[in-house]
Amino acid sequence: MTKIKHTSAAGTFYPNNKEDILKLISSYKVPKSTYNSRAIIVPHAGYKYSGELAFKGYSFLNKNIKNIFIFAPSHYERIYGCVLSDCDEWETPLGNIETNTLLAKELLNFCECQINNMAFEKEHSIETQLPIIKYLFPQAKIIPVLYGCENFTNISETISHFYKDKNNGFIISSDLSHFYPEREAIKIDNYTAKQIEEISTQNFDIEQACGAVGICGIIDFAKKKNYSLIRVGLTNSAKTTGDSSRVVGYGSWFLYEGETDKYIKEYFSEFIINTCKDSIRSGLQLGDFTPLEYPCVFDEQGASFVTLKINNNLRGCIGSIIAHRPLIRDITHNAHAAAFSDPRFKKLTLDEFDKIQITVSLLSKPKHIEFCTEDELLEKIEPYTDGLIIRDGNYQGVFLPDVWEQLANKKEFLKQLKIKAGLPKNYFSNNLEAFKFQSIKIE
Repeated sequence: MTKIKHTSAAGTFYPNNKEDILKLISSYKVPKSTYNSRAIIVPHAGYKYSGELAFKGYSFLNKNIKNIFIFAPSHYERIYGCVLSDCDEWETPLGNIETNTLLAKELLNFCECQINNMAFEKEHSIETQLPIIKYLFPQAKIIPVLYGCENFTNISETISHFYKDKNNGFIISSDLSHFYPEREAIKIDNYTAKQIEEISTQNFDIEQACGAVGICGIIDFAKKKNYSLIRVGLTNSAKTTGDSSRVVGYGSWFLYEGETDKYIKEYFSEFIINTCKDSIRSGLQLGDFTPLEYPCVFDEQGASFVTLKINNNLRGCIGSIIAHRPLIRDITHNAHAAAFSDPRFKKLTLDEFDKIQITVSLLSKPKHIEFCTEDELLEKIEPYTDGLIIRDGNYQGVFLPDVWEQLANKKEFLKQLKIKAGLPKNYFSNNLEAFKFQSIKIE
């Protein structure tokens, strides 16, 4: 006899009939996805608050996956570790979804989960995902997992084990901050987003997200694989209710099998160059420029250098060493500054505008180099790969990896960087600091 888990959130968290839910889903404005991911973080609140953002997150999930693991926090039952249900099917207004019972049994043995049907009875963190899954993945089967007091490394190891099969996809179901005034909630959620996007679990607190364990699990998995989590969107309940006194935050991300800057180069190189042109054009004609619409990944903090050339001769170069503002603002500011604020050159003229060649370098996070001697420092930098920052008190200089094309010798590279920093070419002291970074170039 088929055992069915019936709905408990239909009619409250989402419409309880097929026609209304299809009408709601069709009203969502979802841009065409640029990447087929196998893991996403999505919210689980009522559809009127976070349904559209969740749907955007799902649009990045590979449509060929056949099995979907859902990791979600338990809100109503106090549980330890992870629990599963032994139901064969899950009811939705769009039709029932099957459980992959074979994978569920494997999961039971793999991470020592328990069966606890009561934990799922009223739980919306799983159920709100199901109508969207049925709509976008009508043939897929699910493996719903609830957790309570659990170590996030167990979630990470579970994902790692089942990720090997490309038929498997993963959903981390979580809202963000709960019931803070909107201004404070935005600060908390931006901090949470920064941690997710920097692949950091350090001091990640349950107050930041009800699904903190699941989020830290996917972060830990991404860190071990050198993957990235790319922002889909960030919002809160005040955008729907207008009540800013007590809001709930919502965010969505997808897993990218590589570095964020590589993703940006692959899909948005033309956008970046056009944004630089628009920023410079506005400086010539109108003043400041900020794009009205842009991909959400550009809301992530990023560091960039914008280099301008005319006939292959340098005409301006300004950039940021450390990511300290959204990448979209960093690129537009540095493009404008390279054209009009580089102290080595006069301001760019309208006649020169059509002649400029634009290069944008996206910088990785600098890594501190430990060394005791100059030779030890030189051993730890890789020509044509590493950019270098040196600093001693108020003296600082930076060379992008491009500079290796003119200064291929390590010792000469470092000497010229010292001169650029305002130091003697043979300078060395115990206070000298060095940081290396890599860059991805867009031309």
